[in-house]
Amino acid sequence: MRYVVAGLALLVLVGGLAAVKFTQISSLISTGKQMQKMGPPPEAVGTAVAHDQTWGGSVAAVGTITSVKGVAISTEVPGIVSAIRFESGAVVKQGQILVELDSKAERAQLASIEARKELATSNVGRTRALVAEKAIAQAQLDTDESALKTSSAELKALRAQIDKKVVRAPFSGRLGIRQVNVGQYLNPGTTLTELEATDTVFVDFTVPQQQLETVSVGMSVEVTIEGLAGVSAQGTVAAINPTVDATTRTLKLRASVPNKDEKLRPGMFAKVAVVLPDQGTVVAIPASAIVRASYGDSVFVVEDKKDASGSPVASPDGKPAKVARQQFVRVGQPRGDFVAIADGVKSGQEVVTAGAFKLRNGAGVIVNNEIKLDPQLAPRPENR
Repeated sequence: MRYVVAGLALLVLVGGLAAVKFTQISSLISTGKQMQKMGPPPEAVGTAVAHDQTWGGSVAAVGTITSVKGVAISTEVPGIVSAIRFESGAVVKQGQILVELDSKAERAQLASIEARKELATSNVGRTRALVAEKAIAQAQLDTDESALKTSSAELKALRAQIDKKVVRAPFSGRLGIRQVNVGQYLNPGTTLTELEATDTVFVDFTVPQQQLETVSVGMSVEVTIEGLAGVSAQGTVAAINPTVDATTRTLKLRASVPNKDEKLRPGMFAKVAVVLPDQGTVVAIPASAIVRASYGDSVFVVEDKKDASGSPVASPDGKPAKVARQQFVRVGQPRGDFVAIADGVKSGQEVVTAGAFKLRNGAGVIVNNEIKLDPQLAPRPENR
């Protein structure tokens, strides 16, 4: 009898445990289905509202700084360097002597030719007097005059040869690194140094062919150097190439930019904005809202979450639930920390500016703007 009672008690215990486990598993399954229906938890994001802004029109491009005048200074004639009259990186004036080649042999020949010329001059004077008195034939005068012309021509050629032994700056500017030494023998065409005019520089850049009727000579340009805070300059469009590149379908332009402080150096990469005379209203959003992808640019627009019937859905705290809808956009011109949206976003729409990388289309979001970015049209980052 005792065994029967113990067996029944064991069965009751096992049944109770099974009932508890069944209840627990049913509750977990029900909770899982509910959570699956509700979707993943919302992501915390920062947002900003798209606004209409009045911008002066501009055409953005990238370009390269080039010198207005730049040459590699070299020698025309061979010779040994006898003197160097400049230092690397020095500022020189037009006509300033840079390098002198040894010209002792040429100067010795110069003295000989000058003596011959003096003799030829004296002979011509005497011969003219004798011909006037008809004491000698005209042929002798022709011979003496020919000798005078020959010595004069030789003297002029030798002086020109000596002048070529002295290398001068062809224009004012800043020199590069010296590449020769005293006593070095130079062949014709040997580079001595480089000379760049620095008071004004050119900026060469290209714009799409669609901007052909938008830009013209004389328009103002703004030049900034990427990575160098505070390095910017104003200039004007100096020339426009008459042909469009057949490969890239772009038009080449050249801007002239004053460079008194010499902050713009030839070879630098520059960002260029051609300032257009007209102004217009654009829908602007912070540039951080743009999600770049190979298939196109997009933003996440924050909207109220709605159920199947179109009614707003409330979040657990009673406030309207929010979702992020991915919207493809056509991006216009940038301006400071903002970018214009040509199509895809309307003024007044709220877009995600922080945390967009972790979103997908239709994801739930919680807006948290306690730590908010402060985008500026003309940012001035601090030098650190």
